[in-house]
Amino acid sequence: MLCADEPSMRTSQQAAPNPLTHVLSVDVEDYFQVEAFADRVGRQTWDQWPSRVVAYTQRLLDLFDARQVKGTFFFLGWVAHRFPALVKEVHGRGHELACHSFWHRTVYSLKPEEFRHDTRQARDAIEQAAGIRVVGYRAPTWSITGRSLWALDILAEEGFVYDSSIYPIHHDLYGVPGAQRFAYTHTCTNGRELQEFPPSTVRILGLTLPAGGGGYLRVFPMSYTRMAFERFQNEYRQPMIVYLHPWEVDPEQPRIPGKLRSRFRHYTNLKRTEGRLDALLRRYRFHRFQDLLSAETASEGCLEVSAAAPR
Repeated sequence: MLCADEPSMRTSQQAAPNPLTHVLSVDVEDYFQVEAFADRVGRQTWDQWPSRVVAYTQRLLDLFDARQVKGTFFFLGWVAHRFPALVKEVHGRGHELACHSFWHRTVYSLKPEEFRHDTRQARDAIEQAAGIRVVGYRAPTWSITGRSLWALDILAEEGFVYDSSIYPIHHDLYGVPGAQRFAYTHTCTNGRELQEFPPSTVRILGLTLPAGGGGYLRVFPMSYTRMAFERFQNEYRQPMIVYLHPWEVDPEQPRIPGKLRSRFRHYTNLKRTEGRLDALLRRYRFHRFQDLLSAETASEGCLEVSAAAPR
């Protein structure tokens, strides 16, 4: 844990064995399960859609094998329940398994006990498929926000060790503006602790902008992404957190009619995702969240900070 006026917790260059190794993560969900089309595709109809998640998760696994990198796969419980062999394969290839909810519902739309039930259901599906303990969580649509910080208490109570859900930006669907931009330890209201790993952002002209993952990797030019990596390596001296979804390397997926903004966010530059990701894997080094935690466990901490603490 770092002091509140420093950029990171226990992942400083003095503590981590390789401060320039970044984090690679995948949110394992199908193309029809995204929030962008939640108003078009009812969850009760999911099993009627042609699933493509197995094939394109395997495509990512093959790419990661070719580049000799390991990552963290946040599985949607629905996917884990229906495709347990995929969960086993991801684990068998040396990647970390983590939880991405069961039904991909935004946390702030749930009551606390609904969230607890959904999380347990998802974790159980993943653990039963692979026979391992799951300790990491990422909320659908980054939906742990200022109005759902209670979810962190529940995650800690349920035995989770870390979370990667709090995006320190302004956005119409998510975000906690002003939250810590780098990894920290969150002290819950119940006295428990949870490691928080915010998705990566850069500061430009006084603005906090997202970088290095999902739609931002697809929509923003590669020059912007490379600039962000250089800042993290040379200025912030912190690991970038890269994230994406299997459907983002599937440009031939069925098109779903929806609002213009939703279609822009989901379909823009799908043909470029794999090439851009491969370029990053060739240029930089990556590992799993559990590797970051191992480095943190071996280090010394100082001051705890909260999710809403200033940068």
